[in-house]
Amino acid sequence: LNAAPGRAPRQQVRFLPAPAPGGGGAVELVAARVPVLADHPLVRGPRFRKLKIGAGHRLDVKASGVFVLGIGHGNKLLTDLYNCHLTKVYTVGGLFGKATDDFSDTGNLVEKTTFDHITREKLERILAVIQGTNQKALLLYSNIDMKTQEAYELAVKGLIRPMGKTPPIITGVRCLQFALPEFQLEIHCLHETQQYLRKMVHEIGLELKSSAVCTQVRRIRDGVFTVDDALPRTQWNLQSIQEAIHNCQLKVETELEKTLG
Repeated sequence: LNAAPGRAPRQQVRFLPAPAPGGGGAVELVAARVPVLADHPLVRGPRFRKLKIGAGHRLDVKASGVFVLGIGHGNKLLTDLYNCHLTKVYTVGGLFGKATDDFSDTGNLVEKTTFDHITREKLERILAVIQGTNQKALLLYSNIDMKTQEAYELAVKGLIRPMGKTPPIITGVRCLQFALPEFQLEIHCLHETQQYLRKMVHEIGLELKSSAVCTQVRRIRDGVFTVDDALPRTQWNLQSIQEAIHNCQLKVETELEKTLG
């Protein structure tokens, strides 16, 4: 920001001596507009000395994907978006046949099991049970009477969600890839942690009379922000960040208006 072209300095009126029209060495005072030297960087120093940057929903060291930051006024918008309780979407990789102490493939091995009996149909049945159980929890924590017109209108707009802090809720889960012993899931959730998703993979393995570890957790959507909005490390520069803020501004305003009014 400090290296970018600065704004033009303020102007002030000063009365400066100038030769009089008649000559003869006479001097008179003439009004002139001159820049205010107090605005010069050599006088006031760098314009920006610090920036307030806030972190949205965090990612742990073993996860990757969309990570939202707020700069300046964006910190308040981050809080407002947090109060919307928007859904986040992950792709989660798993590997059948072993269990570790931290549910990830890099943890200490504690068990090896067979997995030849597992089929995609069996996996999808387990996922359907998980989704059904969590849908009931979602309705419970939303505190909405499902027989009312309000509930119908919220359901049509996709706004049925808990408006307070709750345990992790899985709003949707499906199998993207299945090739024993590996599989990949797409998980839509609220109030989760990445460790919770790894534990979920472990519990799916147990339900299938086997074991499983998590090989990857990648967040592909955080509320209104998707992977397409995210900047890779090579684009962490002022111009790209300014463009990203501008491109996402309308989406943020629309979501806040729709949810919080």
